[in-house]
Amino acid sequence: MKLLIGIVIVLLVAAGLSLALMEEPGYVLVGYGHWTVETSVAVAVIVVALLFVALYYALRSVAGLRGVPRRFRLWCEIKRGERARRFLSKGLVELAEGQWITAEKHLLRYVDDSDTRLLNYLGAARAAQRRGDSERRDIYLQQAHNSMPEADVAVGLTQADLQMAQGQYEQALATAMHLQQVAPRHVHVLKLLAKLYRELRDWERLHDLLPDLKRRDVLEETDLQQLHYEVVLERLGVAARDGDVEQLQTVWRQAPRALREESDVVLTYARYLRESGEELAVERLLADTLDTLWDDRLVSLYGEVEGRDAARQLAHAETWLKRHPHQAALLYTLARLSLRNQLWGKARTYLESSIGAGARVAAYSDLGVLLEQMGDSEGALNCYRQGMKLASGDGTAPIPTEKPMAETLSDGERAEGEGTAQELQPLPRVQEVTAK
Repeated sequence: MKLLIGIVIVLLVAAGLSLALMEEPGYVLVGYGHWTVETSVAVAVIVVALLFVALYYALRSVAGLRGVPRRFRLWCEIKRGERARRFLSKGLVELAEGQWITAEKHLLRYVDDSDTRLLNYLGAARAAQRRGDSERRDIYLQQAHNSMPEADVAVGLTQADLQMAQGQYEQALATAMHLQQVAPRHVHVLKLLAKLYRELRDWERLHDLLPDLKRRDVLEETDLQQLHYEVVLERLGVAARDGDVEQLQTVWRQAPRALREESDVVLTYARYLRESGEELAVERLLADTLDTLWDDRLVSLYGEVEGRDAARQLAHAETWLKRHPHQAALLYTLARLSLRNQLWGKARTYLESSIGAGARVAAYSDLGVLLEQMGDSEGALNCYRQGMKLASGDGTAPIPTEKPMAETLSDGERAEGEGTAQELQPLPRVQEVTAK
């Protein structure tokens, strides 16, 4: 638009001059020494205009020649940059194809001309690691850091990843801990720390890290729950192996409520407590747990634990019969507790009911011992025989009662057994019970 306006103005001025000169052409006289030049005004104007244009373009040409070296350097830089990018792409492709030597060579060939030196050095570090040259790898990582100091986290994560891939977990942990100081809220740094603590089985530090993992949404909820579950079980195991009952109980109290209601966690904690000699604590734990959470393994363990008052322990277990009347594990536990209380008739009833609800080798064995002590050798022998048959995987085993209960019990025991039988209403005796 400006050019068009300029041309119009020039044309108007030229037209005006032409009209003026047609009426009075005038003249211009130029003298220099013995030389004189005389011409009309129109010609003089044209000559001056041409000289001005020539001078203008001459000056521009001179200025252009002065900028030639700079433009040449810029052109060379562009060409070198294109070449560096071409070799970077080629090196990355070779790295992906597993050509470690050529990839490293091409990634570093024109690295000084590259505007992405960080990528060149990181790729070369991976190639060097693949070749098994850890020393060169660390040199490239340092050069990557020097090329872009503000990318400290990216370089550190790559370094830790490479160190872990080579099994250098201690070095990787040192790198990750440095990154945590640089970027304490970085999601990938926290995830890296969690992975390293798990690999190094540093459960205490991993436990301390769990709140940050949850706060920053580092893991999916299901993965976080699984990790928390693993941490609790491992910390319980460490405390148990160290024989530190106080730490064992501390770990249990620190566990989330949801995990303390998991039967596997309760069972693990109860077993560790029992190994530490805390029978009374185990008895209280199982009694409270089984009132709200039912698990056959917990029931069986309750029958093995020796509480302070065996009679009270048996009475508490019998309250569960209302909700679980035909549970083989519960009936067997009641039999064991009855034996501990020397209630032979009740123990025999519970053992037979347990076998009727689901034959178990241990129940046959205990019943055989009981019958043998009562003088029923034939019944005891039959129990042992059926227990061996069941243990060997032979499909079925009959209930091992050959003599009426009254023939082997005293008057008091007979009354006790009859009362228990009426209360329990055990399964009717059959000749064959399928092993479960």
